[in-house]
Amino acid sequence: MSDLQIDIERRDGVAIVTPRGDVDMATSPRLRTELKKLIAAGTTRIVVDLSHVPYMDSSGVATLVEAMKSLRQVAGSLALCNMNPRVRAIFEIARLDQYFTICESIEEALPGT
Repeated sequence: MSDLQIDIERRDGVAIVTPRGDVDMATSPRLRTELKKLIAAGTTRIVVDLSHVPYMDSSGVATLVEAMKSLRQVAGSLALCNMNPRVRAIFEIARLDQYFTICESIEEALPGT
C-alpha cells in the first residue's frame, strides 16, 4: 500500500492541490478529506495538479467528481492539470473529459491567465 502525500498551495485565491502517489481505493479517502476541508472552509476555486499521480482508479475519479459537484453547488470551479496519459485515458474513456476542465499546466488552469 502506497502512502499519498498531498501538498496544498494558495495562489491568487485558488487552492492548488498536488497529490503525490497513486490515488486508489486505499488513498482516495485522504484526498476526499482534504478537498472537503477546503470546500468547507469556503474555498471555491481548486486546481488539482496530477503531475505526480502515476495511477488513479475509479475511487479516485469518484473523489474528484464529488468535489466538482460540491463546488458547483456554491458556484465554484475545479480544474485538473498535468495529467499523465494513463490517468487522462481514464477520464476520456468515461467521457469525464467533457465534464471537467482539464488543462496542460497550473498556469493554464488559473483564472485570468
